Amino acid sequence: MIDPDGYRPNVGIVLMQPDGRVFWARRVRRDGWQFPQGGMNTDETPLEAMYRELREETGLLPEHVAVLGVTPGWLRYRLPQRAIRRNDRVICIGQKQVWFLLQFTGAESDLRLDLTDKPEFDHWRWVDFWYPLEHVVTFKRGVYASALRHLAPFARQIAGALAIPNAQVETRALGAGRHRPQRARHRPAGGIKSGQGPD
Repeated sequence: MIDPDGYRPNVGIVLMQPDGRVFWARRVRRDGWQFPQGGMNTDETPLEAMYRELREETGLLPEHVAVLGVTPGWLRYRLPQRAIRRNDRVICIGQKQVWFLLQFTGAESDLRLDLTDKPEFDHWRWVDFWYPLEHVVTFKRGVYASALRHLAPFARQIAGALAIPNAQVETRALGAGRHRPQRARHRPAGGIKSGQGPD
């Protein structure tokens, strides 16, 4: 499903631990890391699409999460020229997304990356809330910044202001091209699930 402007409706998911760390996953057979996301079907609401994508990409069910917040309206990003398939009947130039912030209430054993025939991810870890801004592919950074800035107040209600500092610091660093050092806090035993091999 692609709208008249060439954007595919999509949902994005920020899955957060109570301490403010967020789920960060590596795409299968690629170097890129990102939040879970996926396209909406024509008969789905954003909430329905979010729960479906959550199950397909992380193995989690609605009882494993609590919805904390959602972005209003659509956030858009354009695909790089090399990623646009010009031979398709309807050309998709980018994604328009609704983003959800979910609190993870399950156990790490509930996370499963291999529930579908074509898994999206092969590895995951928990990282600081703002870490993805400097580590996602460049063309998604604007949408990630908008989504995280909007969802941060909801996240602070759970994790507190110390775990989720002011976004202006992150925005200034991105805008100036200077990268503030960030820590990806690994849980080595939790990174690979359900028989997935090591890196």
